[in-house]
Parts: sequence; C-alpha cells; structure tokens
Amino acid sequence: MVVLAASIVSKSGKVLVSRQFVDMTRIRIEGLLAAFPKLVGTGKQHTYVETENVRYVYQPIEALYLLLVTNKNSNILEDLETLRLLSKLVPEYSYSLDEEGVCKHAFELIFAFDEVISLGHKENVTVAQVKQYCEMESHEEKLHKLVLQSKINETKDVMKRKASEIDKSKIEKNRADKGGFGPLQSMGSGRIENSFSDLSISSSGTGFGSGSGFGLTSDVDSFATKPKGRPTSSATAPPKGLGMKLGKSQRTNQFLESLKAEGEVILEDVQPKHSQSRAAAPQLTDPITLTVEEKLNVILKRDGGVSNFDVQGTLSLQILNQEDGHIQVQVQTGDNQAVSFKTHPNMNKELFANDYILGLKDPNRPFPTGQASDAGGVGLLKWRMQSTDESMVPLTINCWPSSSGNETYVNIEYEASSMFDLRNVVISVPLPALREAPSVRQIDGEWRYDSRNSILEWSVLLIDNSNRSGSMEFVVPLADSSTFFPISVCFMATDTFSDLKVTNIIPLKGGNPPKFAQRTQLITDSYQIERESFYFTKGVDVLYVCLIELTLSYTKKSNRSNLKKPPQPKRDVT
Repeated sequence: MVVLAASIVSKSGKVLVSRQFVDMTRIRIEGLLAAFPKLVGTGKQHTYVETENVRYVYQPIEALYLLLVTNKNSNILEDLETLRLLSKLVPEYSYSLDEEGVCKHAFELIFAFDEVISLGHKENVTVAQVKQYCEMESHEEKLHKLVLQSKINETKDVMKRKASEIDKSKIEKNRADKGGFGPLQSMGSGRIENSFSDLSISSSGTGFGSGSGFGLTSDVDSFATKPKGRPTSSATAPPKGLGMKLGKSQRTNQFLESLKAEGEVILEDVQPKHSQSRAAAPQLTDPITLTVEEKLNVILKRDGGVSNFDVQGTLSLQILNQEDGHIQVQVQTGDNQAVSFKTHPNMNKELFANDYILGLKDPNRPFPTGQASDAGGVGLLKWRMQSTDESMVPLTINCWPSSSGNETYVNIEYEASSMFDLRNVVISVPLPALREAPSVRQIDGEWRYDSRNSILEWSVLLIDNSNRSGSMEFVVPLADSSTFFPISVCFMATDTFSDLKVTNIIPLKGGNPPKFAQRTQLITDSYQIERESFYFTKGVDVLYVCLIELTLSYTKKSNRSNLKKPPQPKRDVT
C-alpha cells in the first residue's frame, strides 16, 4: 500500500489542504486533484475512482471531499481504513467543516496526517494517540509557568513592603544619634542556630547566649560577612549617610530582581554566596515570623490498613530586631487529643500548661535575634501524634494490577480525606524495565515517565472538594503484580493535624504588640504503600514449627559436645 497524497478539496474542485508522502512535482499533484471532480459521478454507491495510473479513494464531509490518492497496486481495504481514521481526525481539529475552518487549521491537519501516514504507509495509531503526539503537553512546562508567575507576584509584593520599610527606617535613623547604630550587647553574633541542643556561649557575655544554652555562637567575624543585619558593638561605626546608601541599594536590588522575574536580562555582578543564601531560604520581611511545620511518615498496607502513622511537628521562631526579643507567644491548640506537646527545657512549662503561653523561665532574657537566612529558626515547641486509625490518613491509594494475555492492565485510584486540601501531589509507581513509555489509557491529572529510574509519576496540582477521588489506567507488558510496589506519595498542605495557631504576641516591656507572620505547612517525609506481606493465620502451626526448630538445634549442639577427641599417642621420653 502506497498513499501518494491526502487532500481536502471542495466539491467545486478547489484544493484546501494537500499533503504529499512521496516525491511528486507540484504540476502533477495539481493535475491529479484538478481531474478528480470531473471523475466523480452522481448516483454511484462506491467511493473510489480508478484511472490508468492512480486510484482516488474519497469520502464526502458535508460540502467537502476527504481524498486519498494511491497507486493501483495498493490494498483498497487498507486505504478505506486509513480514510476512516482521517475522517475522524478532521473534525477534531476543524470544528467547522467548511472552507474557512479547514484553511484556518491547515497546519494542524497536515501534522495530524503526518502522524497517520509515514512515507505512504499507514501507522498503527489511534485518534487519541495522534492528538497526544500533536499536542506535546509538558507537565514540567506547566509547573515552570506556575512557579514563575508566583515568583513574579511574590517579588512585586516584596517590593512594596520593602519600599515602605525603607521609608520607615529612614525616619527612625534620623531620630537616632549621628554615626549609625548603638551597641547591641544582647545580640551576640546575630546568628540563630537550628535548635536548642547546640549549647554555646555568646562572646558578649550579657546577651541571651551567655550560659542559657539557647544556641548563639561566638563567631563575630562570620556575622561581618553577611550582607544584611546590624553590626556588633566592636564594629567600626559607619560614616554618616551610609544607611541611606544601604536603603537605596536594597530598593535597586529589589527592582532588578522584579525585572529578572519578568524575563528581562540584567547584567550585574552578584556574589555566589549571596545568591545561594537567597535560594536556600526566603528573605524575612516581618519583624517576627513563626513557622508551624508537621512532617508526615506513613506506611499503608497494600490490601488496606495502616502499618505506621507518625506525625512530628515543630514551632520555630525568627526575630529580626533586638527590641522585639522580650516577648511571649500565646498559642491555641486544636481538639485533637492524640497530639502530645513538649516544650523546650528553657521554657516555662507551667505557663504553657495553664495559659498556653510560650515564654522563657527568665523573663529578663530576650529571644535570639538576627536574620536567620541559613537556619530554620529557634524551636519553641514540639509535638507528636501516632495512630492506627485509617480515617486519619489524608490520602489512600488503591492499585489493581491484572494480567490479560501478554499485557498487564494497572488501575490506580486515590481517595483524599476532606480534612485537607492537598497541593503538588505526586504519586510515583515503580515499573518493570521498559523500552518505551507505558500506554496511559485514562488519567485524572498529568503523567510523566522517568525512563532512567523506570518510574511513572502521576501529578495532580490540587486536590480539593472538586476532585477528592481520581483514577489512572495504564498498560505495560506482562509483569508480576509486586513489581508496582512500593508506591511513593509526596504532597503538601496548609493545614495541620494539631491545628496549632499563634493567637497573640505579648510584649514584656509594654507597648503595642509587634507585628508577626505565621507560616503553616504539612509535608510528607515518607509516604508509601508497601508490598504484599505474608502472614501466618494458624498460630498453633507456627508454634509447632518453632518447637521443631528449637529441638533440632539443641540436638545438634549436644551431639557436638559429646564428641570425644581420639587418644593421642604417648611420646617415649627415654
């Protein structure tokens, strides 16, 4: 079978779209197509016309003709099958089957024809596969555009907040003494450690880190290399007007960053150290930031049930200005009785137990301050929750592999709890080693095949009340059902199991409560659906087997101990 050309012509003989699959001159194809309307008769039942050299196989589509020009040696049954497939594709790309609609989508139709016919021979494809090949949708491209747009919006918001903060800082600096900043003895080195466990003493001796073990280091030189923050008392006082220059530099940098986010190319000298620190953690803009984070560790059974369910949460604190260090944090816990809270040893446990207020045992000592761009802040509170109740699981996965002939059909479905709205959900299914990507028949969301690790990733950007359940079906060559396990899942949410919220910041030295920001997130540390486990159902049989093994092992040991060494011949000393 050799298809010379696939064309769409009007009944008056006007050629709208024509795609040649063999080497032909323009004059010849135009002559063949111009002769077709004259050969078509009226009242005939068949849809093909033969001449001395070629055969016309056609199908009427409203006021148009879908035409295949083939040689006379081709199989007419295969030609009709190709024509039937093309007739299904034309309405998919041209919704209005008239001259204007076909000419408007001419290139899309040509690309679709190329996917069906290659060098004059029909490819074994379906309509869905042709649409997928032509669309070439990329999940990574969609995520990149979403992330880029979110960065642009975030940069614009940061620009506005920074501009207002710079104006306020200029007013405050004019009120201060000429020559810059005063000594900050209680600030130490200005760096906040990750937790309370690192016990080190501040170099100043009068600050928060002097003997309190709250995690301030004595490396003052490392603070001098930071791009932002206040200098210590040992630093040289900056000249007059330096604060104005710093503010201008910050505003300029924010403006350049916004231009970069919008796609503009900016040539400037940027130190790698500063760029890495910005990528590692977002710049803090609020005076006080409290972060509530929960990490989820879940192992689900393949046939249902929970093997492990563990939630570990932390509440961390980050303070920018030293004058905001003398505070107490009032929190509100949810109604979940399974959550057990633990405060840091330096916290007043009675105050938290009675009033749910987090404060230091010594109220005269402030919390550590400084820009904590390379740390997660100071941990104030920890909690943990363990359960075997399957209703507490935010997302359950059911996998149903079934074999039919030389293929394995895999159906996977998810069911999300109404407790959380899950974001950036990725379900990773291991596959056997394949030469080509699996054939995905149906999916709610997007999919990507990682050929290097042989993993099929099912991605859903958001799971809310509109899509609490979803499914995916794909086909692979014949494989064992255990090959598709363990299934890994990762997602994040803005709600937590503890429902911990910061309600108020209490200043210990009076005045108005400082502004604060609260960040809450639930992330997955390990979330898997394990392989099939084998369990004994008859306890008597298990006990009997264990007794037999113990008896055999004891018999072997006793036989080894009873073996006597052969007598050694005596030596004649004389």
